[in-house]
Amino acid sequence: MGDLLLDVQDLHVRFAHESGSLHAVRGLDFSLHAGESLAIVGESGSGKSATAMAIMGLHPQSARVEGSIKLHGQQLVGRDDQTLSQLRGKSMAMVFQDPLSAMTPVYTVGEQIVEAVCVHESCSPTVAISRAVELLDLVGIAEPQRRVHAYPHEFSGGMRQRAMIAMAIANNPDVIIADEPTTALDVTIQAQVLTVLQRACRELHAALILITHDLGVVARVADRAIVMYAGRAVEQAPVNALFKKPAMPYTLGLLASLPGTDTGADAGAGASASSASTSLLGTIPGYPPSPLSLPSGCSFAPRCPLASEQCLLEEPPLTPIGETEQYVACVYRDSIAKNTINTRDLFLPELSDAGVNDHNLDNNSSANPVDENQNAGSVLLELSDVKQHYPLYKGTIFRHQTGTVFAVDGIDVQLRQEETLALVGESGCGKSTTALTILDLAPPTHGSIKVFDTNVDSLVNNKQKLAIRRKLQIVFQDPMSSLDPRMPVFDLIAEPLGVFNVPLNVIEKRVKELLSLVGLEAVHAERYPQQLSGGQLQRVCIARALAIEPRLLVLDEPVSALDVSIRAGIINLLQKLKSTLGLSYLFIAHDLALVRHFADRVAVMYLGRIVETGTVDDVYNNPMHPYTRCLLSVVPIPDPVLERDRTRIVPIGDLPSPSDPPAGCRFHTRCPMKAALSEAQQQRCESESPELISHDCASGLSSQANIGTHQYACHFGHETKS
Repeated sequence: MGDLLLDVQDLHVRFAHESGSLHAVRGLDFSLHAGESLAIVGESGSGKSATAMAIMGLHPQSARVEGSIKLHGQQLVGRDDQTLSQLRGKSMAMVFQDPLSAMTPVYTVGEQIVEAVCVHESCSPTVAISRAVELLDLVGIAEPQRRVHAYPHEFSGGMRQRAMIAMAIANNPDVIIADEPTTALDVTIQAQVLTVLQRACRELHAALILITHDLGVVARVADRAIVMYAGRAVEQAPVNALFKKPAMPYTLGLLASLPGTDTGADAGAGASASSASTSLLGTIPGYPPSPLSLPSGCSFAPRCPLASEQCLLEEPPLTPIGETEQYVACVYRDSIAKNTINTRDLFLPELSDAGVNDHNLDNNSSANPVDENQNAGSVLLELSDVKQHYPLYKGTIFRHQTGTVFAVDGIDVQLRQEETLALVGESGCGKSTTALTILDLAPPTHGSIKVFDTNVDSLVNNKQKLAIRRKLQIVFQDPMSSLDPRMPVFDLIAEPLGVFNVPLNVIEKRVKELLSLVGLEAVHAERYPQQLSGGQLQRVCIARALAIEPRLLVLDEPVSALDVSIRAGIINLLQKLKSTLGLSYLFIAHDLALVRHFADRVAVMYLGRIVETGTVDDVYNNPMHPYTRCLLSVVPIPDPVLERDRTRIVPIGDLPSPSDPPAGCRFHTRCPMKAALSEAQQQRCESESPELISHDCASGLSSQANIGTHQYACHFGHETKS
């Protein structure tokens, strides 16, 4: 480590609230040296972002920031905004979570980078724009001379995040704060963004504060980590020690909430996991306390399986374990560190069977969807050569078609009863369009869709469609846009029941059950969507989807906005409901580690087509398509040793536009394995579109595709694998 750059001592952040002072950060201490990476992790509301905003001096004037924050020995607490503005962007910079909101939409990306340069340096416009081009090239944006004149909305999500990093490093800052820089990004884009951040810190010899809830990212990037809970640090340690021997029950709970680390043979992980794992993820019971009403003693005691009367007397200080650099705020820290307490099964879930068995509606109601004729293993959903194309138009009065978006371009899918099929791939590959095409219950551009043995072409009226929709529901990715902000939570969950004329007394009981099942309290029933957090909103969406007990549930990134512990609880609940009620899931996700734990089969999509499909064991243990191998190689593993020793295979460049897909194999423009092929083989990739073929994992032979087998669409899958 280099010189001391940032020193934070006894930091407190309070906000005025109608019910009293909201104590968001309570007595936080840490230091940061040049070239060091520090991760701050914890659930939503733990004080991570409040700490970052306090360092940057971005809290409103109504906030009270107390303690000491020294940058290069200069005290920042109490300084006016003009003084802090001279430091922001120069000595310290921040990469925000949502780059589209952080950037001005009416200025080009280049103009905004130029502004960041010129605020702190006197230079000509020509020099500044050259610097902007240089920065865009540094963060890996192709054709920077052209892209510098593009607007933020013309960049993809990953490109915008990289442009935000370019602005942050424009003036060679000493400290870079990255607040959830990879949240909701695809694994390939996430890998590129993390590489850019690490490269920037290495070349600038800058220090990095990484705020994240992804422990796999922490394992890859951080040197040290601080675990925060209820506004204070409860564990602080070098990252290797934190993952190998955590000594705070809360940290143990976070790690137990993660799915297994094995993501395939090429990932370098440990023992193989079975498909559609029947084991449940660990969960932390209860909810984080409100900063307005913290419990006495240890704040984590109400949720801790080890809590005793001693824990309720006073809040334990952050104390080192022996002579190590590991600091823990727990009265049992030494016992946990010495393994005298069995922590292996400390956070095993305790989902009551009764809570699920009572999930059925009154048999007299018309909303009971159980189909006596539906056998386990029968096909509930079948797509045959489905295409969904959208025309592109130009003009207002005299409109004319200028092109076509090939969103879904010829896919075959089968989903059976009591099965979970995962659709994975980068944003823009057609996953959500496939789900919406199914839910529309209308004929696609080409091909056929059968839902519950009914071809959607035969649905001629709303009554027939309503009967199908009773068995088919969806949980959308963005809960805020899918919930009516004028309705309270009770009405939002009860609305589907009213459509099927469920009696009012049954509705009231059902809503209470659903709130409990998805981890919400009864008091949330009276609140409106804008009064809930993102994770709470997603749980409301899941409760609403489960209200009429569908047979097939489409899950479009249902847990992407949730903390790891809450996410584990929702996944456990979905697994339990699947086995108890015979549910089937179409699971759309970019978290491939979670897909391995949750799904039975997986289909990998790229630019509207399925490039590989099979059981999770076949695809993860023996990926045949280069794109699948790329995805699996960049999945973060929550183990610093494994994560940092892996070989990552990142696709070249950015995803092509679905309105202008490449000829031949659609992945050939980004395929890292293409360069190893002969010129004749490369020409075949560029001119001939590969069909799905079946791979016999035992014999290593390929044959014509059969439904249900391990299939991939690559001319040279075996050659590129070797």
